[in-house]
Amino acid sequence: MGRAPFNALIVPFRMLDGRLEYAVTRRSDNGDWQFLSGGGEGTETPLSAAQREAYEEGGIPQDTYLIELDSTASVPATCFSCWKEWGDDVYVVTEFSFGVDLTGRSLVLSDEHTDVRWLGYEEASKLLTFDSNRIAMWELSERLKRDPARP
Repeated sequence: MGRAPFNALIVPFRMLDGRLEYAVTRRSDNGDWQFLSGGGEGTETPLSAAQREAYEEGGIPQDTYLIELDSTASVPATCFSCWKEWGDDVYVVTEFSFGVDLTGRSLVLSDEHTDVRWLGYEEASKLLTFDSNRIAMWELSERLKRDPARP
């Protein structure tokens, strides 16, 4: 099963003592601070890839509800080690974004990450390496402000 030319970004969040926090993780391969992410495999949909990646990288059960966000990003195909497998006509990979509520639950990191920091919006925004992560977090934050029970 080959790597599909799309990526899934998962933004873990929780409410702790009335404060909204986001789990920013540090990648073990390059030290980037980001949310959980990974590529699709075979014929997976972005949602099923996000569910699998959330489980593999964060120990989040695959039946956990993921909030589909409107935020997407375009990542140069050459950022991925397998980009040559996709053919000469794939220039960018679309990154689809999801949120996941981990209030009262734990995050269990895989070997792909060396650290996790639960941070408020401003702190997380400063630490995140990629703009796409900041934009997805902004959208999720806005959704939660409008209707905390139904993002």
